[in-house]
Amino acid sequence: MSPDTIVLGGGCFWCTESVFTQIRGVHKVESGYSGGHLKNPTYKEVCTGMTGHVEVIKVHFDSSVVSLATLLKIFFTTHDPTTINRQGNDIGTQYRSVIFFENDYQQQIAEQVVAEMTQQQIFDSPIVTEISPLINFFSSEQYHHNYFANNPHEPYCEAVISPKVAKFRAHYKDLLKG
Repeated sequence: MSPDTIVLGGGCFWCTESVFTQIRGVHKVESGYSGGHLKNPTYKEVCTGMTGHVEVIKVHFDSSVVSLATLLKIFFTTHDPTTINRQGNDIGTQYRSVIFFENDYQQQIAEQVVAEMTQQQIFDSPIVTEISPLINFFSSEQYHHNYFANNPHEPYCEAVISPKVAKFRAHYKDLLKG
């Protein structure tokens, strides 16, 4: 059986990748670009904000180990889904919060999780995460893959990613890989 996949954009893909690689049931996390009009965009092109692409991760997971709903709850609590086209100091459409669904089931679960979090008033502001059909996915350049794991002492990694990963690990201990 092939694993399920979901494509998520929650700001810098280095940050989101570093969280999702640690979840039990996740087999692979691939950084890339999605949602734009340019075929096979480069990082430099996406950073201009002119391609329509978002920095995303493609999460390959075993739904018998971790559910899509659980992954989406982690997604929502490890970035700010209440800001449009921004995550911290990363500003632009390429950093927007988005779930790219591959089928009706994924769309239904995404909308259900948003409704539950809204009802529970998890955030002080409304969730603005885009929920859209997946039209394309282009893998990023190789040096972006496993960036945090390969560059933990880079200033951005120490200042931005390390605290995010520590917060995730503290809140989701029961979901971490052994």
